[in-house]
Amino acid sequence: MKLLVCGATGYVGKHIIRQARACGHKVLGLARTQTGAESVRAEGAESVVGNLEDVSSILPLLDRVDAVISAAQLMLEEERAVAKVMLDHMEGTDKTFIFTSGTALLSQKTDGYWSEDTFAEDDPFVPSKYVGARFETENMVRAYKDRGIRSIVIRPPLIWGNGECKVIQDLYTSAAKTGAVCFVGPGLNVYSSVHIEDLMRVFMLALEKGTAGALYHAVSGEQNYRSIADTVARTLGVSTRSITFSEAVEIWDKFTALIGFSICCRTRSPRTHRELGWTPSRDKLDILVEAANPAFKQRMTASFRPSTAARQPHTI
Repeated sequence: MKLLVCGATGYVGKHIIRQARACGHKVLGLARTQTGAESVRAEGAESVVGNLEDVSSILPLLDRVDAVISAAQLMLEEERAVAKVMLDHMEGTDKTFIFTSGTALLSQKTDGYWSEDTFAEDDPFVPSKYVGARFETENMVRAYKDRGIRSIVIRPPLIWGNGECKVIQDLYTSAAKTGAVCFVGPGLNVYSSVHIEDLMRVFMLALEKGTAGALYHAVSGEQNYRSIADTVARTLGVSTRSITFSEAVEIWDKFTALIGFSICCRTRSPRTHRELGWTPSRDKLDILVEAANPAFKQRMTASFRPSTAARQPHTI
């Protein structure tokens, strides 16, 4: 199968390329710059330079492939508009279009407290007022199953693995800025998670045998923020500290504080298990192991001089 990957230079996109090539697919990777194109070629894929902000310019690429995986990072309204243009172009071709969403749209703002609510793929929920607009995009994509496209949505939880998880890096950043690893409130809130390589198997299984119009989760476990922060703190030899939401905004930014650290987001993936036959790898279940990955400390050390962090604990 020949596959176009949008967002090919990102964390998810570059792993899609690797896994797709390992499965024997031919991959075309979309990059916005020549530097990005070089990165795509380094992964062994054919690279093309293009920008989804001018989506009409990449439509000829859709004619060259059998399937598209959209993993690009776009603003919510732009994301929906781009997906619609691509889907309209593919209408009636019976090609595959896989849209990468995220479970943040069903998250609950708990300010650090645990919630007993947990959601499977097709459970009803109240969309997050911050990113809930993506739910409309999901529904639009899935509806194209009736217009001659095998359209599928994959909704990952917190993704970790290979030293590149942003949430874990943010915990290290909080230590560099404040001298302690920070969590919001009691830190009992949970974000279900999956290892990046297990997530890639979901993409490949969906590409191979996913049901048109389906929505798939990919959950391997869950861990509360305080436990992750404790692991990071032990790695760095510092303490942890509970902070308020306003402090979280100061240390990180408003979006990260809202969507990263003040919410509880617990999900399950029974449809993925049942329809795709997917199960997470037994050696990739523990995000706490990843929290001690030396790559995070190395990046933190490179980004922050200890003397500066000590003098200005809350400098953004």
